Amino acid sequence: MSALTRLAATVLHRKSADPDTSWTAKLLSRGPEKCAEKFGEEAIEAIIEAVKGDRARLTAEAADVLYHLLVMLAAHDISLADVEAELARREGTSGLDEKAAR
Repeated sequence: MSALTRLAATVLHRKSADPDTSWTAKLLSRGPEKCAEKFGEEAIEAIIEAVKGDRARLTAEAADVLYHLLVMLAAHDISLADVEAELARREGTSGLDEKAAR
């Protein structure tokens, strides 16, 4: 099991945790909009580090982005498995073709 899969399971488990003892539960208790906002903030921080070219900081920010993406998905009852299934559906399709089909 990958670290990402374990993290996704932890996020789902924390949905029912006490917001006073779990950052994930606290984020989720604030609603899907707040989860999306936090994801956006982390994505911007990753972009800044990518532009700066700091590999270590970009790696750390990328980890934050993945965590907050999983939280945002959980707020909408979308699992990592759902996203993986969509990626599998697209596998072998040109990105240009897939985008044109939307």
